Amino acid sequence: MAKSLVVSYGCNKVPHSLQHRTLYPNNCHSLPPLKPTLSLTLQNQYQNQKPLSLKYNSLTTLINRRVSSPITAVLDSDVPHPLHQGSVKLRNSKSFEQWDSLTAKFSGASNIPFLLLQLPQIILNARNLLAGNKTALLAVPWLGMFTGLLGNLSLLSYFTKKREKEVIVVQTLGAVSQYVVFLQLAMAEAMPLPYFVITSVVVAAGLILNFMNYFNLLNAEIWRFWEDFITVGGLSVLPQIMWSTFVPYIPNSILPGAIAFVIAVTAVIMARMGKLSKESVKFVGGISGWTATLLFMWMPVSQMWTNFLNPDNIRGLSAFSMLLAMMGNGLMIPRALFTRDFMWFLGSTWASLFYGYGNILCLYCFNAISREFFLAATIGLFSWIGMALWRDPIVYGYNSPLRSLKELVFGS
Repeated sequence: MAKSLVVSYGCNKVPHSLQHRTLYPNNCHSLPPLKPTLSLTLQNQYQNQKPLSLKYNSLTTLINRRVSSPITAVLDSDVPHPLHQGSVKLRNSKSFEQWDSLTAKFSGASNIPFLLLQLPQIILNARNLLAGNKTALLAVPWLGMFTGLLGNLSLLSYFTKKREKEVIVVQTLGAVSQYVVFLQLAMAEAMPLPYFVITSVVVAAGLILNFMNYFNLLNAEIWRFWEDFITVGGLSVLPQIMWSTFVPYIPNSILPGAIAFVIAVTAVIMARMGKLSKESVKFVGGISGWTATLLFMWMPVSQMWTNFLNPDNIRGLSAFSMLLAMMGNGLMIPRALFTRDFMWFLGSTWASLFYGYGNILCLYCFNAISREFFLAATIGLFSWIGMALWRDPIVYGYNSPLRSLKELVFGS
């Protein structure tokens, strides 16, 4: 049995910084430059036996360095890792733990506005079904909702890997509430039965696989197959939705989606066969989360384009619904910043500013809402974002919010 562990760095004496420092991953940036070969010697308690030596080609086999690169930070958004910013002392501080708990509760609270967003449509559909008015349900665009459902399932898989249980609940409720609408549409024969059956299978499989993976009950190969499925689905749908936004100003075509489908399938197959580099495999693995985020980010772009083409239709928007969308996404911003999740932060901030607040601004410009409503929404949103940017550097021991934003984008 080994009595001691001796770490030799190929130099004559131990660096001074190691004499009083624990080998903790986040202190790696302060270590002096080391030689590429690391030797570990296990000294046995029996003096007459030879020590055991292990050699590594790189220090990174023991210590995970976070490279200050925007590309690496983007790719690492999809990698589950614990909160490990700063020193051990900082992580154990009361303010750090309190802010960790509060931001998690904020994310969980976003369930309320998101659920309130979907409930009016469910209640209206139920009333029409009970009244026998099935024709009214034909106005609900089930194909567009299916895109949103695919986005919910993709983000559910993303946050399941990251073990963000509050957001897992948000995405689960989003998927379930949309499925209820699909069920109502199928009952009204407003959605073809074969498509409803396919949707049911996808939703059931997505929920079951994600929760089995969360509790570590799922085979790794099955999970990889599910990830490949949502990667191909998301990457195929995104360019098609973006193209369709500008029809009839551009030709109506399924070519963008078809090309993206071929590219996605090819990338997944090559990754499976080991024909891609390590960074490319990581990139393919992160596509599903990013395509889901971009799908939701495209919603305000599509809405703004519609507002531009048909300004009179802006009055048909519900100011209360836009406020709920702004609040739901805004509640997630502090948690996304705290966990240094660039993809999550970008999606939540974009949706709050350009979908929720952007449409409130349009409603105000066309005199569809009162000045008081607009001012209250403006002050509330920017005060909330300002509070998150002010509080985060305090709990991390930084002097400026720019340091937090730099870590968010480039990594620490």
